[in-house]
Amino acid sequence: MNTLTKTIFISSFAALIISCGGGSESTDGTNAAAPQSMMAAKENADPMQNKGIGPIKSLELGELDQDMAALGKTIYEEKCSACHKATEKYIGPAPVGVLDRRTPEWVMNMILNPEQMVKEDPIAKDLLKQYLSPMANQSLTEDEARKILEYFRTL
Repeated sequence: MNTLTKTIFISSFAALIISCGGGSESTDGTNAAAPQSMMAAKENADPMQNKGIGPIKSLELGELDQDMAALGKTIYEEKCSACHKATEKYIGPAPVGVLDRRTPEWVMNMILNPEQMVKEDPIAKDLLKQYLSPMANQSLTEDEARKILEYFRTL
C-alpha cells in the first residue's frame, strides 16, 4: 500500500470509529449517558410487571365474561385475523396464552397504542425485531380492546 492509500484508509477508519459514538459505559455495562427513561424501560422489561405505554394503567380481571368474550371474538376476527391466528404464529404472534406472558394492561396498550409501544416499550421492540412487521393501529376503542382481551382469556 502506498502512503496515500494508507492515509485514506486510516482516516476512513478513524471517521467510522468516531461516528459510532462511544458514550461512556459504567461498570455494570449500561451507558452512563443514557436517559433515565431508557434505564427505567429496561428495568420494566419483566413481562409480568410491564404495563406497557398507553391509556391503560390498571386493570383487574374478574370472572370470565362469556358474552364479552363472544363480542371480542367477533371484533378479533374482523380486525386482527389478517395478521394473527389464535393458536399459531403468523404475521404476528398467536394470542393463545398471552396473559401467561404479558399483563392485561400491556395487551390492551399494545392493541390501543401500537406505534408508541414499538418505539418505546422494550418487549414490543423485541416483538417487532422477531416478526419484522409492526402491529397496525386498528383505531379500536378501549371497550373493543377490553372485549378482545376477554376473548384472549378463552383461548
